[in-house]
Amino acid sequence: MTTIPLHFELPKNLTAKKFLAQLSKKIDFQITTQQHTITTFYDSFDWRLYNADMICEFSHSQTSSNLKLIDRNSGELIALQEMQDIPSFSGRFPKGPLKTSLESQLEMRALLPLTQIPSEVYRVNVFNKDQKIILRLQVDEYESLTNRIHLQPLKGYGKAAQKISTLLQQSLALKPTRCTVLNAALKQQRRKPEDYSSKVVIKLKPDMRADKASKVIFRHLLQAMQVNEAGTIADTDTEFLHDFRVAVRRTRACLNQMKNILPSSVIMKHSAFFAWLGQITGPTRDLDVYLLNYDGYKAAIPLSLREDITPLYPFLKEKQVHAQKELAEKLQSSKYHKQLTAWEQYLKKPIEEKGKKLTIKQQADQRIWKVYKRVLKEGEAIKESSPAEALHDLRKTCKKLRYLMEFFQSFYPEADIKTLIKALKNFQLVLGDFQDYEIQEIQLKKFSVEMMENNVSANTFLAMGVLVQYLDTKKNKARNDFAAQFAVFEQPKNQAIFKYLFAHKA
Repeated sequence: MTTIPLHFELPKNLTAKKFLAQLSKKIDFQITTQQHTITTFYDSFDWRLYNADMICEFSHSQTSSNLKLIDRNSGELIALQEMQDIPSFSGRFPKGPLKTSLESQLEMRALLPLTQIPSEVYRVNVFNKDQKIILRLQVDEYESLTNRIHLQPLKGYGKAAQKISTLLQQSLALKPTRCTVLNAALKQQRRKPEDYSSKVVIKLKPDMRADKASKVIFRHLLQAMQVNEAGTIADTDTEFLHDFRVAVRRTRACLNQMKNILPSSVIMKHSAFFAWLGQITGPTRDLDVYLLNYDGYKAAIPLSLREDITPLYPFLKEKQVHAQKELAEKLQSSKYHKQLTAWEQYLKKPIEEKGKKLTIKQQADQRIWKVYKRVLKEGEAIKESSPAEALHDLRKTCKKLRYLMEFFQSFYPEADIKTLIKALKNFQLVLGDFQDYEIQEIQLKKFSVEMMENNVSANTFLAMGVLVQYLDTKKNKARNDFAAQFAVFEQPKNQAIFKYLFAHKA
């Protein structure tokens, strides 16, 4: 079935009233309401709804306020909720289809306003010869955007919608549009959807000098830190700090891998700064994770003990608020701004092109192959009796390899590099699970002692003990899964691709 056009733009000088006057000569209709409306569009900072082909809009007028989720391709309504105020997080919405749809996409991210547009909205009922309503039509008149028409078909009257759509195109010469109001408003503000992503997308030419290319990478990572800085300080949602820390880690890894490319004095000076950033952001991030995991903790213990673990949440929240306050102070300190500015200024300085330097492709081949061989060596050395630290060290090496492969993935055949990155990600999962469960187990034991000192009930202490045992079981399972997952990662097929892409050129 062919999809009929339902959305149209009016010519620039055609007002809503003039259009409706023209339309009245063609069909029978009645204007039911005319209201001044303010529409605010919402999404997460990283465009999770837009990426899921959804547009979230809040319409407020004198008589009503509602939040809609709309399919951005078809324009069809996914969910609607009458409400006056928009909660920051999907979990705080009232139960219903809207909450379900938002939770599945937003997860822990806050719902943030993107842009706000005032308009005059005309709602129209279209009648047939028997004076039955066969179609609803909405005309939006904007102050600074092109005016729009939206057809709203009614069940059982599909032919009527087809007929009016054809009439608008043929008799009134209106052009269908697939550009949403959100896209048009953002374009006017010199923005575009998906203008932020935590994914590494860096376009480099393989024959660039390695030192020049490294600055391109560092500038990209610095920008990621800067755009997440305000949200990290304000604690808007936990992912601002997460993305800030990832940019810091990637910078540290890249500095480590560029030791023979950039001046050693530069590496030493700025490596110390980024190591400090890793240290000061760690406690808050750890507590964020515990709070995000709280519902999972509660579900993991027997039903009879679930209420007894309730004091854990306010205990963790108090610690998180204190750690967040300290972090915010450090990210607003003169030390932070002075050193970040120094780093930014260094990245702006042109490279002195003296002597022959490796190309960035040569550097990538060498470093990826070297770190990959280190992953294999460390992985093969791990036995059942190996200490936890051996797995933690391997996890760090795997992160370095992953960052390098993501930085330079555009240099290699897409299918091959994606196969290797996927294999590495899958292997990292078991290493990450092992470390996460071990750290959580250790920390929750410490928290239990602190809570006992604060006179929590014995039942809470018992519930905490059951939770720690659960985490210990999960940790041991991850440890037992290591050998099998490492075998999958180092299988001959993957080794052959690594060797083909990097070894003969390194």
